[in-house]
Amino acid sequence: MTTPFEPQTAAARPSEMRKFVVASVILLLVFSLPLYHLVRFALQNTLYSHIILIPFISLFLVWQRRSTLAARSTPNRQLAVVFFVAGIALLIGLELAVLSGSSFAPEDSLSLSTLAFLLIFAGICAWFLCRRMLRAVIFPLAFLLFIVPLPVFFVVWVETLLQHGSAMVAHGLFSLAGTTVFVDQLTFQLPGITLMIAPECSGIHSSLALLITSVLAGYVVLRSPGKRMILALAVIPLALLRNGLRVFVIGELCVRIGPEMINSYIHRHGGPLFFVLSLIPFFLLLLILVRSESKIRVQPAIPC
Repeated sequence: MTTPFEPQTAAARPSEMRKFVVASVILLLVFSLPLYHLVRFALQNTLYSHIILIPFISLFLVWQRRSTLAARSTPNRQLAVVFFVAGIALLIGLELAVLSGSSFAPEDSLSLSTLAFLLIFAGICAWFLCRRMLRAVIFPLAFLLFIVPLPVFFVVWVETLLQHGSAMVAHGLFSLAGTTVFVDQLTFQLPGITLMIAPECSGIHSSLALLITSVLAGYVVLRSPGKRMILALAVIPLALLRNGLRVFVIGELCVRIGPEMINSYIHRHGGPLFFVLSLIPFFLLLLILVRSESKIRVQPAIPC
C-alpha cells in the first residue's frame, strides 16, 4: 500500500542530489586558488606526486558502490554542522595567523587550507546525503585525506624515525654478514668508506606510497577492521627493513667492490627496486590475511 508521503520522498532524493552537486561545485570554485596551488605543489614535489591520483581513486571507489547509493534515509545534519564549524574555524584561524604576521611553509599553508576544504566538503556530504549513502561513501571520503600535505614538523619527525630505525636494521645486517663496522648514530664507518643515512635517504616517499597501497588494498580485499589495521601497521617494519637492506647492500658493494659504488645506479636510482622488493612480503602478508578471513567464513557450524 502506497502512502501519500512516498512520492514526495522519491522526488526528494533527486532534488537533494542536485543540491549536493551544486554545493560541491560552489565549494570547488571558492577553493579554486588553493586547490590550484595544491596541484602545482604536487607536480613539483615527488613526496606528494600521489595527490593528483587520490581524487580519481576515490571517485572510482564511489562508482563501484553506486548500487548502494539508492538507499533512502534522513541526512545527519548535526554531523554536517560539526564539519562546517571545524572547517570554517580552521580557515579563520589560518587567516588570523597570516594577518598577525605569522609565516607558514608552503606545505603547512596548503595542509591547513586543504584540510579545511575537506571538512567543509564532508559537511556538504552529511547535509545532503542520507545516512546510508554517507556510510557507503565514508571510506572514499576519508581516503581523500591523502591529498593533505604533511606538516613540516611531522615530515621531519617521520624522517628521523625512519633514519634511526633503518640504521638499527642495517647495523644488524652488517653484523650478520660479519662485516667490520663502527656505528655512530646515523654514521657507518666501513673498511674504506664512511656512510651516513641522510634525511633524503630515509625512504619517506616509498613508505608513504606503501601506506596508501596498504590502506587501499585493505579496504578492497579485506573485511575485518582488525586485519586492515594489521596490514596498515605492517608498513612500519617493512619500511625499516627496506631502507636498512638498501644501506646494507650499498655498504657491502662499497666494501667488496670499491668505494666508487657509492655513485652507482643502485644508490642513486635504486629506490624503486627496493620498493618493489618490499611489496613481496607485503603481498604475502595480504594473502595470509585473506586466507584467514576465508577460513572463518567457511568454518562449519558446530552442532549442539
